[in-house]
Amino acid sequence: MDLPGGAANRKPADLPSGIEPPVAMTVDTSGVVTGWSPGAYRLLGRTSQKMVGRPLTDIMVSVNGFPSALRDGWRDELGMRCRDGRVLRAVVEAHALSRQGAAEWLLTIGACRQDGGAIAADQAVLEWLFTDSPVPLTVYDTDQRCVRQNVAMSRMIGMSEDDRQGRELEDVLTGPDTEDWQSRLRQVVESGRPATAHMIRGRTPADPDHDHIFTATASPLYGRAGDVVGVCATVRDITDEHRDKQRLAILNEASARIGSTLDVMGTAQELAEVAVPRLADFVSVDLLEPLLRGEEPDSVTRGAELRRVAHLSVREGTPEAVVALGEVDYFPWHSPAARCLATGRPVLLRGEDARSSRWFADDPRRARKTAQYGFHSWMFVPVRARGLPLGVALFCRSRPAEPFEQADVELAEELVSRAAVSLDNARRFTRERGAALTLQRSLLPGRLPQQSALEAAGRYLPATSRYGVGGDWFDVIPLSGARVALVVGDVAGHGIQASATMGRLRTAVRTLADVDLPPDELLIHLSDLVAQLGDEEPFEADDSAPTAIWATALYAIYDPVSGRASFASAGHPPPAVLAPGNGTRFLELEPGPPLGLGGLQFDVCDVDLPEGSEIVLYTDGLIGPRDRDVDEGLEQLRRRLARPSASLRTRCDDVLGDLSSGHPADDVALLIARTHTFGEDRVAVLDVPVDPAFVADARSWARGRLVAWEMEEADFVTELVVSELVTNAIRYGAPPIQLRLVRDSTLICEASDASSTAPHLRRAQLFDEGGRGLLLIAQVTDRWGTRQNRHGKTIWCEQKSSEDSGRGLFPAPGSL
Repeated sequence: MDLPGGAANRKPADLPSGIEPPVAMTVDTSGVVTGWSPGAYRLLGRTSQKMVGRPLTDIMVSVNGFPSALRDGWRDELGMRCRDGRVLRAVVEAHALSRQGAAEWLLTIGACRQDGGAIAADQAVLEWLFTDSPVPLTVYDTDQRCVRQNVAMSRMIGMSEDDRQGRELEDVLTGPDTEDWQSRLRQVVESGRPATAHMIRGRTPADPDHDHIFTATASPLYGRAGDVVGVCATVRDITDEHRDKQRLAILNEASARIGSTLDVMGTAQELAEVAVPRLADFVSVDLLEPLLRGEEPDSVTRGAELRRVAHLSVREGTPEAVVALGEVDYFPWHSPAARCLATGRPVLLRGEDARSSRWFADDPRRARKTAQYGFHSWMFVPVRARGLPLGVALFCRSRPAEPFEQADVELAEELVSRAAVSLDNARRFTRERGAALTLQRSLLPGRLPQQSALEAAGRYLPATSRYGVGGDWFDVIPLSGARVALVVGDVAGHGIQASATMGRLRTAVRTLADVDLPPDELLIHLSDLVAQLGDEEPFEADDSAPTAIWATALYAIYDPVSGRASFASAGHPPPAVLAPGNGTRFLELEPGPPLGLGGLQFDVCDVDLPEGSEIVLYTDGLIGPRDRDVDEGLEQLRRRLARPSASLRTRCDDVLGDLSSGHPADDVALLIARTHTFGEDRVAVLDVPVDPAFVADARSWARGRLVAWEMEEADFVTELVVSELVTNAIRYGAPPIQLRLVRDSTLICEASDASSTAPHLRRAQLFDEGGRGLLLIAQVTDRWGTRQNRHGKTIWCEQKSSEDSGRGLFPAPGSL
């Protein structure tokens, strides 16, 4: 029901100016509200929608017999509770109404007063807010001028309430966020909606030299007419909390970023990237020279020579740097950097410090840079780890940033200490990696042997992983009969242990190759050896079990006489062959199990190669990481090999070019050999019947071949060797028997038969009729030996030419 004065829902602000709405309401005989005037809304803050239909006693504090005591002209003082919690003592007068036969009462409110207890409570709250509340509070009018502020606010900003009254925000807060916060206060007045927590940076009269961080909220203040009459703002200084949060964020980032690699330069640069720009405007890291070589630096007692390994600036190109990256800078003993390094304690300097003035007086270059870029505060922090001085980190700030404080020094020390451990780890890694590389390279062939059968070139590329080196190796081994063995292998694991195992395997391969075993048999013996190495106890025995060792290898033998190569693989990637005019192909070689696992045999693949073919052996690091598709890696290798190259060395460099410029996760061994074949002008073969009388014919045939090859100086020894070899083959061997001469860098004489019985060298007694043949051959030739094959055996010997022999292995007759 609407009562006089306008609609019950209309706000007082909607009434004509100067008219006070009456305070009245109607209730039925049971006290339920049936009408509510705008004046009642203005007085009690309760709308007709909320009150009509409710018992009036719901908001009454003292009932005084209401409503049963109502009668026409009834008058009494009732306590009514306002919407905001205040209690009003109101004089209520009742008038009887009769509306459509129903009895109602019109209640009008005359004089009223606030309840004494409520007034006292309100006063206590107000007094507490403006005197004892720890939360700084300011009340602004609608023009954002200060009306009141409490004691906490006066203490925080350094200005009393009397001095603050009538002033705007910019009079007490200067900084980049002042205008934005004042705009938010204006929005609160206009919209009537509060402003949530907002962060403000600025300076106050209490501390005009330092920025503070505040969080502020603002709420509108409403008058009795329901309009906004001001703004109440609460502020909290969170500078320390903000600094601690920033410090924690920087330290968290430092933990995640610094030391991600075992590289001195990379670790130093990571330190600079974490500190700029949140801690400093310019950072440089200078380290002692021995550290970069992996050595332990000595203590610094005088001036220091430091090499710049990293620097970073908020300015592009780091123009503030006095020295370039990689250059050496000298710091005299009285300089802050040298004193910091000698004492192991940080040095904090500001522009007005006498020590900085002396430093710049002795170093005009730095003085010019300081003046040019406005530096005014410096921190020198020693880089130390495990009691060793490593270098100095310099942090600089320029205007308008604030000078460094002690808290900044502590943060810088924490950052540098974390980086120092990583730098020392990098130093130790550099030393150990250098030792491992030295061991690795000492175990690899320094220079590949020159062979007529083929020319070869090899490369080893260490990984950039934690250990750096591994167990990859290659080798070229001369064999009898002008043949050459090619081998490449990969020991599982990394580090010195893998390199040492690789060295043992390489020696074993050379030893087994000297026995002239075919590829499959050699791998069987090598696999047994690897299994034995895995079962060995460590030199310093402990409770740990022996470490399992396994490896992969590929072994090939090339014969220039037949032009055939025989391959056998122990779990190794397939070799590639570049045949002239036929492109590149990977051999379909059936790989056996890796070395050390045993249990299976190894297959041999024989391939006929034309003159000038190239054999490419490699380890798996060349075809990419293990999680990469093998076919993709092989295809990429095929494309690399297809590029034309002037030499084998150039081809090796081209193949490894992409890897060496990147960061290979595994080490790589690469061996490329170009084959040559021996024609009839270098090989002579004679079939020998089982007839002792044919020995003379064999000598005559050999002499004729030497004349044709212009090697007459070797005829005496060659005839002697041919006589002994053919005689032994006829007497002790089995047909078919064959005599072969090969002209290489040495003269090779071979006798083959179908018997697998190997001869052995023995010392004949004085009156023995035989047993001196092999002893004689061993005396007059440079090398001799025997090798088994699928059809029997071959006894061979080599003679150097008289030019190559220091003692003349081709002696004249009668000189024996």
